[in-house]
Amino acid sequence: METAKQEKGKKGEQMAADYLRSKGYQILETNWRMGHLEVDIIAIGNNMLVFVEVKTRATNAFGEPEVFVDLAKQRHLIRAANIYIGKNGIDKEVRFDIISVILNEGVKSIKHIEDAFKPRW
Repeated sequence: METAKQEKGKKGEQMAADYLRSKGYQILETNWRMGHLEVDIIAIGNNMLVFVEVKTRATNAFGEPEVFVDLAKQRHLIRAANIYIGKNGIDKEVRFDIISVILNEGVKSIKHIEDAFKPRW
């Protein structure tokens, strides 16, 4: 059985995927996993492969949801992206986005932050 937090997270991810589709993105994967690594959404938009981290919160009282994508999470996403690209032989430019969702009773907001971070080589 899912916790309320897990349910809210799933709802936020579904809203984010719907949002991306409405903007013309093609969703390739949702909740893609490889070992302990996970990417919420993998999509193609503007001929780029886009790896999306979705952060859903009930409120921004403790900061905007996107600020919780710390350096460790970014490294996990970059590692997952490298594995996904290698396994699927994809030859496209890559971008890392964050979609921030505020979801509570009666209030819903989505903020799409394109190119939210870059791999640090």
